[in-house]
Amino acid sequence: MLKRYFNKHAIEAGCDEAGRGCLAGDVFAAAVILPKNFKNNLFNDSKKLSDKQRKLLRPIIETNAIAWAVGRVSAQEIDEINILNASLLAMHRAIDQLATTPNHLLIDGNRFKPYDFIPHTCIIKGDSKYMSIAAASILAKTYRDDYMDRLHEEFPRYGWSKNRAYGTKVHRDAIREHGITPYHRVSFKLIEEIDNGK
Repeated sequence: MLKRYFNKHAIEAGCDEAGRGCLAGDVFAAAVILPKNFKNNLFNDSKKLSDKQRKLLRPIIETNAIAWAVGRVSAQEIDEINILNASLLAMHRAIDQLATTPNHLLIDGNRFKPYDFIPHTCIIKGDSKYMSIAAASILAKTYRDDYMDRLHEEFPRYGWSKNRAYGTKVHRDAIREHGITPYHRVSFKLIEEIDNGK
């Protein structure tokens, strides 16, 4: 089972993002404060869970968390500020919405921009080590998947309900054939790859 906390005496919010490597759509992030005694043996990095497991765990997180929130940054903002800054901004937007203010942040990965005066700890692969980060990973992933399902209905040719806008062959072939949508991240390598005929 994952660790329940980093600091027993702190109000910890775990933070993680989803959709950073995608070619289209918003990047999502979540922040979750769990009770110190919360336990769930299924919890893990969302990428290691099945879609069914993630959907099962999401209402458990939302019901049991002391506070949780999801933030997002649009493809247009990603193009303006780059994907790293956008991912960190999405985390900040999630933290902004928490009904309970944490006094420590657990960040998945090795980069973060300080949030107000709240200390933070970056943890590489934190979503497979700490419950609160895993919970944030699951929320960010499921909310982004729901969003990509809605976009798929608008632009079904790109296969987003299955590839979630990652650079799969189906997605890249559709870009070559049909061009890009308003949701594509034009700062990524899509245009260059189309021009080069790769």
